Amino acid sequence: MSHITSLTKYVGNFVDQLYQSGVRHVVVSPGSRSTPLALTFAEYGAFKLWVDIDERSAGFFGLGIAKETKQAVVLVCSSGTAAANYFPAIIEAYYSRIPLIVLTADRPHELRDVGAPQAIDQIKIYGNYVKWFQEMALPEATENMLQYARNHGDRAVQQSLFPIKGPVHLNFPFREPLIPDFTENDVWGATSQEVTHFHTRKSQLDQTTIAAIQNKIGESRRGLIVCGPHDDPKLAESILQLAKAWQMPILADPLSYLRDVKNEDFLIESYDSILKSKQVRERLNVDIVIRFGAMPVSKAFLQLVQEKNILQFIIDEEISYRNPSIKGADYIDGHPQEIARQLAQLSVSMDSSWLSLWQSLNKQTKEILARDHQLLTEGTAVQGIQSSIPKESTLFVGNSMPIRDVDTFWFASDKEITIYANRGANGIDGILSTAIGTAVTGKHVTLLVGDISFLHSMNGLLLTKNYSFNLTIVLINNQGGGIFSFLPQAQAENVHYEMLFGTPQHISMEKAAALYDIDYHAVEDWQQYLSALNISYMKGGVSLIEVQTIRDENVNWHRTKWQEIEKNSLSVLEENSDARQD
Repeated sequence: MSHITSLTKYVGNFVDQLYQSGVRHVVVSPGSRSTPLALTFAEYGAFKLWVDIDERSAGFFGLGIAKETKQAVVLVCSSGTAAANYFPAIIEAYYSRIPLIVLTADRPHELRDVGAPQAIDQIKIYGNYVKWFQEMALPEATENMLQYARNHGDRAVQQSLFPIKGPVHLNFPFREPLIPDFTENDVWGATSQEVTHFHTRKSQLDQTTIAAIQNKIGESRRGLIVCGPHDDPKLAESILQLAKAWQMPILADPLSYLRDVKNEDFLIESYDSILKSKQVRERLNVDIVIRFGAMPVSKAFLQLVQEKNILQFIIDEEISYRNPSIKGADYIDGHPQEIARQLAQLSVSMDSSWLSLWQSLNKQTKEILARDHQLLTEGTAVQGIQSSIPKESTLFVGNSMPIRDVDTFWFASDKEITIYANRGANGIDGILSTAIGTAVTGKHVTLLVGDISFLHSMNGLLLTKNYSFNLTIVLINNQGGGIFSFLPQAQAENVHYEMLFGTPQHISMEKAAALYDIDYHAVEDWQQYLSALNISYMKGGVSLIEVQTIRDENVNWHRTKWQEIEKNSLSVLEENSDARQD
C-alpha cells in the first residue's frame, strides 16, 4: 500500500472519529507539515473551520469557543515554534478547565535532532499542563492502525471532557509527500463509528459522610456560602436552595453565574468592598465558609480566610486542593449540584441576625458605589455597560483592574448576562482572541479591557477581517498598567515606577482601530459613553470605544469609595451589636 494511501486513510479515520465523538469547531494555523490534518478537516466538510495565522491568538480563540460552546475544540498547527506559541492558551485551559484538543504536526523520527529545519523537541512540550499526551504512530492503513487512529481520536475528546475538562495533546509525525488523495475509497472509514460512553460520577454522599459533615459544622453560627468561578450555569439554582435552607448569605463572584438573579435576597455582590477593611473583617467574626468553584477574584475574601482559623468546606468535582489561603480545610469531592442539594437537608441554625446584617451591609454598600455614576471613571464604565448591554448577551472581562471593577460595580440583574474571564492563570495575554472566540455563536460580546492587555493581544483582531462577529470593545486607556497604582510599587519615592510598572505606550487607539477597519469612538463624558455603547449594540459588527482615564485620579476615586464603605460598614456593625445586646 502506498504512502499516500496510508496517510489519507489514517488521517481520514482519525478526523471522522473526532466528528463522531462530538467535535464541531477546528482552528487551523497554516503551515506545511500540518497539511495532512488541515486538508482533511477542510475536505470532511462538516466542521466549522477557522483559520488564524498567529498560533498564540489561535490558541486563545479556540479557548473562547470552548468556553461558550462547552464543547471540545481542536487546534491544528505545524511543527517547530508554532507549537510553542500555543503554550499560554494551554496553561490557561489547564487551570480554567477548558477542553482543547491540540494537534501538532511534527517531523518524522529520522529528521529529529539532526539539524532539520523547523524541527524541535515536541514530545511532552506542554509538560504537566495537559491531561494526556500521545505521540501518534506514523500513518499506516492496516485495519488495526485505522482503529488505532479512531481510538486515539475518541480518547482525546473524552479525556478533554471527563471527569473534569482540560487540554490534551497529540503529536503527529508526518513524512513527505504530505498531500492526501481524497479520491481513495473509504477515506473516512467504511462506516462511521459512533462510540457510546456512559460517564458516571459519584454524586450522592453516603449517610456516614453526611453525619460527619453535620458533626463538623457543629455549633457554627456565622457562616458564608461562597461561589467562585466555575463553568456550570445550573449550579446557581442549587446554591440558592442551600442558602435558603440554611439562611446563609452567598458571596457571589462575578464569574459564578449568580449575578444574573435579580432581587435575590441571599446574594451579596459587594462583599469585596465590604471586606477590604481589616476592622470590618475582624468584627464580622465569620466561623464557617462553604465554597463552590475556584477561589473568588476578591483579594479581600482571601485575606478574611487567611487571618483567622475559619472552618472551610471546599466542594469540587474531584479531589483537588484549590486552596490558596494555605489554611486548613475539609474537601468534598463529587457533583457540586448534588452535594449542594444534600447539604440543604442538614439541620443548620445560623445566628438569627446574621443574614439581615449582610443584607444591610450589601444594600448600603451598593448605594455608595452607585453614587456619582454619571461621572466617567473606570468603575462607572462598568455601570454604563450594565445599563446598556443587550439582554442574554456576553460580557468578557480582562484581567488586572477590569475584572476587579466588575467584581465591585456589577450588581445582580435579570438581564441574563454571561460573564467570562481568563481566571485560570490570570494573564493578560490572549484576552482579545478569547473574547472573539466566545462570539462565534452569534451572541453580542462586550469586552472590557485595559490598554496594556489590548496592545498585548491586538493580533487577535486579525480574525475580524475574515469573519463576522458582534463585538463591542470598551477600552480603558490609562496609559499603562493601572493596577500597579494600587500596589506598593507606586510609592512616591520609587523613581523607577513609571519605566518599570507604569509603562505608558502612547499608541493612538484610533489608528489601531483603523488598521483593522473597526468603528472607533472616543468618549469624554457619561452621555457620550452611553451613546457610543448604544450605537455599537444597534449597529452590530466590531467597534472600539476608548475611555481615557488618569491613573492617580482613578486610585483616589476608588479609595474614597472604600473609605466611605468602611465607615458605613463599621457603623452598621455597631448598630447590630447594640441591637443584639438589647
